[in-house]
Amino acid sequence: QVQLVESGGGLVQPGGSLRLSCAASGFTFSSYAMRWYRQAPGKEREFVAIITSTGVTTNYADSAKGRFTISRDNAKNTVYLQMNSLKPEDTAVYYCNTRTWGVDYWGQGTQVTVSS
Repeated sequence: QVQLVESGGGLVQPGGSLRLSCAASGFTFSSYAMRWYRQAPGKEREFVAIITSTGVTTNYADSAKGRFTISRDNAKNTVYLQMNSLKPEDTAVYYCNTRTWGVDYWGQGTQVTVSS
């Protein structure tokens, strides 16, 4: 079955950086786009970034543009989210996502807290 396991979250000061990873299994990873979402306390889950199956094309939410970079390694079945210049408003649980045959799959999430 599809499994997505995020890691790399933690506590970081404003202006700092984190690199999130999402290890995927149970499907042909290289055939599917991958996404990152986040959910802050009391807010709805929101889109952060997407990368196509080949990694050629990426797209970002306005809040992530210029600070976050999504990438993937199809040999390792892993998608990454490099987050730089972090702000307190980036504090959230970050989830990776894929959609196969019209079904959304989610990992358990990894907590990112930006605070001094």
